[in-house]
Amino acid sequence: MSAHGCPVVIGGGAAGLLVALCLAPRPVVLLCGGTLGFETASGWAQGGIAAAVGPDDDASLHARDTLNAGAGLCDAAVVRRIIEAGPWAIDFLARLGADFGRHADGALALGLEAAHSRRRIVHAKDATGAEIMRVLSQAARAAQHITILEHSSATGLAARDNRICGVHAATPAGALSIGTDCVVMATGGVGGLFAHTTNPLRATGTGLALAARAGADLRDMEFVQFHPTALACGLDPMPLVSEAVRGEGARFTDGAGARFMQGGDLAARDIVARAVAAKYAADEPVFLDARAIPAQTFPGIFSTCRAQGIDPATQPIPVRPAAHYHMGGIAVNADCESSVAGLFACGEAAATGLHGANRLASNSLLEAMVTGRIVARAISGRAVRAGNITPEAPRLLEATPLIRDICSKYMGIYRDAAGLQTAIAQLRPLAARCAPALAALLIAQSALRRRESRGAHTRTDFPETDAAQARSTTINISDLTATGLAA
Repeated sequence: MSAHGCPVVIGGGAAGLLVALCLAPRPVVLLCGGTLGFETASGWAQGGIAAAVGPDDDASLHARDTLNAGAGLCDAAVVRRIIEAGPWAIDFLARLGADFGRHADGALALGLEAAHSRRRIVHAKDATGAEIMRVLSQAARAAQHITILEHSSATGLAARDNRICGVHAATPAGALSIGTDCVVMATGGVGGLFAHTTNPLRATGTGLALAARAGADLRDMEFVQFHPTALACGLDPMPLVSEAVRGEGARFTDGAGARFMQGGDLAARDIVARAVAAKYAADEPVFLDARAIPAQTFPGIFSTCRAQGIDPATQPIPVRPAAHYHMGGIAVNADCESSVAGLFACGEAAATGLHGANRLASNSLLEAMVTGRIVARAISGRAVRAGNITPEAPRLLEATPLIRDICSKYMGIYRDAAGLQTAIAQLRPLAARCAPALAALLIAQSALRRRESRGAHTRTDFPETDAAQARSTTINISDLTATGLAA
């Protein structure tokens, strides 16, 4: 199949696969950075997928919890649209063969996570993401309309007159340029920009940077969610200890074994992450006591702990915060189309308005599924043409230890103007040639602009929430004035 004139999906996680599958029978090209089904943040998700499918639950309750977590920045219409599609997402995956946990009567076994008012987490033990990726990858490999290019990454987007016209990629066979006026960015988040992360190390915001270079607006870039319970064992990336473990009764303790979490162990994720970070700032270790939980409840997590010499059945689990999810991304409209015509975004790479300033636990896989379908429906009604583009040399795309150090020092859980200005000064010379540095620069610039603390964004020099700033922020590469950034 000729790739020219086909929609091109960049990213092999849940969102990208949903787009490709839902475009059937239309031919589509899927660029996957590794082996399909592996090394994606979707596949590493433990807790599950949030959906209002329980007998005591409904979409309005789920939406209320989502809006509360979003700290005033969610788009209520988007929240309603995505939350109401929750039952569809579960049914879609079940029909593909996803083996979700169920009770003896066949009803879904629903878990509880922080800031949810009901048990609504549909899960496959503690490896839900892996199960979802298993069935989606299997379906994609069997689909004749999908051309899968594994170990292939986008290195640039071509745009003309604010309209996308092609993709440049690096593949095992060499550089590839595809002419198309329909591109979908589904490249995930930015956790790999930080020294402590639960994300695959290639999750460095490259797709956001490529979209910005093509002229797309980005939104809410300052909001990076840090998960409070990554396993503190020296691994990079850090294994996640799912919030669902606390949902089943695990409790935070300090080095002396005393509980310390104000507001409860299942408070909103930003509150808990700040409390854990404060302990570490005072050189105090933090543990999660899960000794009362049967090992078979979380076999994957407990096995990972034991592999690192920690037996959760007899000793508390050492944990610390780690970069986990990015609420910001490419600004999109109701069709998930960006400000550049023909450039779509879905999943974590998109800023849809669902998460606002702080994602509600397990809403991410739901968003990936639903926005993937939204994109496919939008594309299905359009003619896709081959663009005429000139091949270009790939740019440097790696997130170096220097970039990770800058982000962790100055753009972590606690931020201030001086630190953000230092980060901007250090990132600016790198951003013209390095996509992760540009993504980091956009985050730092947005964080400097937001002179308040809200959701996952905490400014020590502006510790209060300012009602006048209850709006999303948009940034474009034209806002960065350094010579060469827009080249």
